[in-house]
Amino acid sequence: MASSMRSLFSDHGRYVESFRRFLSHSTEHQCMQEFMDKKLPGIIARIGDTKSEIKILSIGGGAGEIDLQIVSKVQAQYPGVCINNEVVEPSAEQIAKYKELVAKTSNLENVKFAWHNETSSEYQRRMLEKKEVQKWDFIHMIQMLYYVKDIPATLKFFHSLLGTNAKILIIVVSGSSGWDKLWKKYRSRLPQDDLCLYVTSDDITQMLDNLGLKYECYDLLSTLDISDCFTDGNETADLLWDFLTETCNFNATAPPDLKAELVKDLQEPEFSTKKEGKVLFNNNLSFIVIGA
Repeated sequence: MASSMRSLFSDHGRYVESFRRFLSHSTEHQCMQEFMDKKLPGIIARIGDTKSEIKILSIGGGAGEIDLQIVSKVQAQYPGVCINNEVVEPSAEQIAKYKELVAKTSNLENVKFAWHNETSSEYQRRMLEKKEVQKWDFIHMIQMLYYVKDIPATLKFFHSLLGTNAKILIIVVSGSSGWDKLWKKYRSRLPQDDLCLYVTSDDITQMLDNLGLKYECYDLLSTLDISDCFTDGNETADLLWDFLTETCNFNATAPPDLKAELVKDLQEPEFSTKKEGKVLFNNNLSFIVIGA
C-alpha cells in the first residue's frame, strides 16, 4: 500500500462531502423511504399500546431526514400521543442540521426532541454510570454500526433498554451488496482505520444468532450511480472514489495498478449492473428488526 494513502476518516470535512455526493448519486434514501412506507407501519403497530408517551431513541441520527420519517409513521399510528425523540449523534455539524430540519418541519407539536453530542459507546457508558435504566419503545441504528468498536456488546446493551412490545431497527449494507465483495477483496490494500469496521448484514445476523436474539431481516434493492468514476477529471468521480475506497483523495494518491484493478472490477456483474449507459453499483440494504 502506498504510504501517501490515508483514511477518509482522517479528514472529517472531506468525508462529509463525499458522503453527501454518495447520497445524491444513490437510491439510499429512496430505498429507506420505501421501507418506511411499506414495512415500518406493521413493525411499530404495537410499540405504543396502552402508553401515554412513546419513547424513540435514535443512535447516529445524522441530519435527521430518516428520523423524521420514522417519527411521522409513529404519529400516524398513534395520533395525538406524545413522542419523546432522543438523538445520539457524535457530529455537532449533523446535530445543527437536524435542529434546522426540525425547525422547518410542521406537525411536530406533540414531539419532544433532545440531542446528545456523543458516540453510542459514550452514551452507553453514561447510562451505565447513572445506574438508572431508561426503557425505550423504538430504537433505531441507521448505517452506524460500522463505527462501533464492540458490536455484540452494543447490541446486547441496547436490547436491554427495550420496553414492552418495543423494537430495534438496524439498517446496514446487505451481505449481497457490492460493498461486501469490495471490502473482502481490497481491504488489505486500502488504508486501515480503526474508526470504521467492514460489516454487512451477514455479520450482524451472525452476532444476533450468537446472542440468542430473535430478529427478522428484509433486503431492499438500492444502487449507486458510479458512471462518473470512469471519466477522469471531475469532482464527483474524485468524491465517489473516496467514498467507495474510504481513502482521502484516492485518485491522487492510489497506486496506478490498484486504481486500474478497481476500474475493471467495479464494472463487473458481481459489483454493478449496466443500465441505459450507466454503471450502477450494488448498494443493497438490509433492514433488521429485533424484538424485546
